[in-house]
Amino acid sequence: MQKSVTRTLVCQLNIGEGSPRLLTEGQVEARRVVNEVFRLDDEGYDWKQIEEIAVDRSNHVQNTTQRLVDKAIDALERYYDEDDYGHPGQNHEHAFPVRMNHGEGYALTVDDETGSVNFRITAQKRTFVRGTLQSGPEQIEMLQTALTDEKWRVGTAEVVSRHGRHELHINVTHETATVRSEEDAVTFVGVDVNEDNVSLAAVTEAGVEDSIVIEYPEIKQERHEFFTIRKRMQSVGQTAFETTIENREQRFVHDRLHQVSRRVVEWSEQFDDPVFVFEDLKDIRDDIDYGTRMNRRLHSLPFAQLQTFVSYKAAWNGIPVVKIDPEYTSQECLSCGHTDRANRQKKRFKCVACAFQDHADRKAAVSISAKGLQKLNRNVPALNNLPVVRVRRQRNGACEPPDHDPVSSVRGYQADGDSGSVSS
Repeated sequence: MQKSVTRTLVCQLNIGEGSPRLLTEGQVEARRVVNEVFRLDDEGYDWKQIEEIAVDRSNHVQNTTQRLVDKAIDALERYYDEDDYGHPGQNHEHAFPVRMNHGEGYALTVDDETGSVNFRITAQKRTFVRGTLQSGPEQIEMLQTALTDEKWRVGTAEVVSRHGRHELHINVTHETATVRSEEDAVTFVGVDVNEDNVSLAAVTEAGVEDSIVIEYPEIKQERHEFFTIRKRMQSVGQTAFETTIENREQRFVHDRLHQVSRRVVEWSEQFDDPVFVFEDLKDIRDDIDYGTRMNRRLHSLPFAQLQTFVSYKAAWNGIPVVKIDPEYTSQECLSCGHTDRANRQKKRFKCVACAFQDHADRKAAVSISAKGLQKLNRNVPALNNLPVVRVRRQRNGACEPPDHDPVSSVRGYQADGDSGSVSS
């Protein structure tokens, strides 16, 4: 199966001509453009007028300004789609990424003698910075291929400041990447995305091969801290830094989700011809109704974002993706089929009908895998005898604890034999 697949490559800028100061000034101008978009929207201008005004006043080339306006309007569209909560505010403290099209705002070339990739960036009108990109061998090789192979395309890029240095984040697209057909899948990897972890279960027609819970509690913790900071700022009328806090939160979550999604794909590659099975989340917002505060917290969880990151990383490795109806995946018993909300109590699943027990999130991942098998008309094996669930904490990338049964690292639970059942 052929499909278009995009990946973002991160390269540091080794500047040979020009100055880092020029890039910083370009980022400050980008910030001014985005702030102006938010201000004009707040004043009631329509978006077509906003783009015309921003382009006319900008010190960036026209195409770069249009990319910046597009990104700002995307943020406004998300705001209007989410019940008018959290209008994007102006940021006067930090530089903004300069978003550019290849061949216009920036250009890349491959040095025929050394194989290095050279860049030219238009920091602002008639202001240029030139040099060589630095990154890992895999990313440089992929970038060289994208610049020389007609099946590839180099797209938009952003100049970003991190740790006191400038980076170029480049989108490259393989126009005809080969992804295996889902019909040829042997191992169905169910993916259950939660607020503090992602649970995976690899299931074949012969049974459950393995399972793992990759925890990322720091995302929930950091999001709660950022939320508290914003509320305190709002209560005392300090709104100047609100966008800065929001941007820091988004960058933190974005980076962590990239790390988690990479681990998910790496784990799946140990199995024969895997296919990822996701819950279809298109109606999840309509189904959540737990009160205003909890709704806002759950609606903003990056469920779909993590699915997207895993999907495109999987596509780069030829792994297909299918989606299933999420109904009752967390409530249905694998042993007797009884479905009841009372079966699940936080991280513990215990069937009220037959007393079958398991780690609740792993159980949900197994159920998702089973639904994937059903969707492709495969035989679903007996699922009441599961291997021990392993828990991996995202922060240090190590299973905890390393010396004995990993299930015991799940808060409040201890493994009970090889079946993977749990007891408090």
